[in-house]
Amino acid sequence: MKDIRPVKGRYYIEELISQGEHEQQDFKFLISDARKIARSISAFANNGGGRLLIGVKDNGVAAGVRNEEDIYVVEQAAQRYCRPSQQVEFTAFNVGAGVVVIRASVAAADEKPVFACDTDGRWKAFFRVADENIVADPLMVKAWQFRHSPDADAMIFKLSETESRLLELIDCASDRLTVRDISIALHIAMSHAEDLVVRLAALGIIEFRHMGNGIFSLVRP
Repeated sequence: MKDIRPVKGRYYIEELISQGEHEQQDFKFLISDARKIARSISAFANNGGGRLLIGVKDNGVAAGVRNEEDIYVVEQAAQRYCRPSQQVEFTAFNVGAGVVVIRASVAAADEKPVFACDTDGRWKAFFRVADENIVADPLMVKAWQFRHSPDADAMIFKLSETESRLLELIDCASDRLTVRDISIALHIAMSHAEDLVVRLAALGIIEFRHMGNGIFSLVRP
């Protein structure tokens, strides 16, 4: 990787830091595990993109990049521990007193899902929710895969009676709604309910909303 020459950016970085960590921003000061960084890259890529601010502590203090190797670890995470590999754009900012913060930008993936090799050695697709990297629901992953499959191009946009009933169920739900709930309410097999959810999610008619503790609910956009 070529040397990155810092540009002036104190006020710009201060403005970013003032936003805190959120759906499109993560602070990274200690970078020691490429697989953990791969989670963030996967989560950003599977969402709307995002950035790592390298050299910023969790409390928002711009302490600066400690080691040039940090950049190589992020590159390794994107190239070796993400599938497909992702491109990360690095920009260094001088924030004063010799302190340098690096913005590592990750674009939204054109083709989802983007998997990361987690610390347990398994490949998982992550999704960014607020300031957390959440393991994506398996049906969310299937919907992403279906959306980019040849079958999606041939898919006719016409709701079946069962799909229309499913949407009515979602609209009327006052609490968390799962595929099992749909299976029971519509008197259909779980496999059929899953297929309906994947199709409608691939079409963007419904989406998954994280309810906490790794649990997702089905909602209308």
